[in-house]
Amino acid sequence: MSAAKKLPVLFGFLGSDTVADPVGAIADVVVIGVPFDLATTGRAGARGGPDAIRLASGHLSWQRNYWPWRFALADRLRVVDAGNLAFRTASPADMVAALQAGVRDVISSGKRLLTLGGDHFISLPILREHAAKYGPISLVHFDAHADTEDLEGEFNHGSMFLDAQREGLIDPARSVQIGIRTEYDFIGYPITVLDAVWVHERGPKAVVAEVARIVGDAPAYLTFDIDCLDPSFAPGTGTPHPGGLSTQQALQILRRLVDLNVVGMDVVEVAPAYDHAEMTALAAASIGSEMLHVFAAKRSDLDAIGFSPAC
Repeated sequence: MSAAKKLPVLFGFLGSDTVADPVGAIADVVVIGVPFDLATTGRAGARGGPDAIRLASGHLSWQRNYWPWRFALADRLRVVDAGNLAFRTASPADMVAALQAGVRDVISSGKRLLTLGGDHFISLPILREHAAKYGPISLVHFDAHADTEDLEGEFNHGSMFLDAQREGLIDPARSVQIGIRTEYDFIGYPITVLDAVWVHERGPKAVVAEVARIVGDAPAYLTFDIDCLDPSFAPGTGTPHPGGLSTQQALQILRRLVDLNVVGMDVVEVAPAYDHAEMTALAAASIGSEMLHVFAAKRSDLDAIGFSPAC
């Protein structure tokens, strides 16, 4: 992703091949890691997330057909892992420049990206490049926090989706935030929020029906902050908040999103120092795997596994 030397990668996500040149690689999706956590407001440590997620994905890679899908991902999707983004230590500005350049190169080559964070701020430079290619993006955002606070400072993982609106990167009217359970500006808020209570009371099918209604066929970016999950399912994160989704709820929602026009994806905020028995990293690896399967799936696949996407 950068001309600088990359950090070492033990093996590719889900056992995928590792590549030094993601632009020239024969692939549909490129996985990159962004080991950055200098924009956190809570506990630091998400810089260890990409490699923790990759390691945990080894527990999934032995399955040819990942349950409940009836097809092997490798038969439909060529996935390569380009390793971790290289940038100057303790330089958020250098990270942003390197990430935008790398994203621009990959998506200009016709490939899609699955990015492993790192703290959630990394979504902002990624969105800049996707919006430059596709126009304003529909954000499908899983989180405990809306991340639209009006905060001082250029680099903050609590304000980047307000910045994204101000920069015209996302279309708020066609965006949705799922699992929110902390304060945001309720009056006149431009993005549809399906908060955690709404999800618990109405279930995954209702969530997907709303997402389909709001997003339609617009280019959509999926971003999953692991603290969308309840801390009992994902303790290893910087800003845990009780009352969140279960891993099962999240996976059921994700796998019903096959009709979305997904142009990019990320999973962020895994902080392995606070994890227990790889619970959080494994949940994040499963979510990343589900995103790839959704990208590869067809509506008929949902019928085969008995999942109707709507109520």
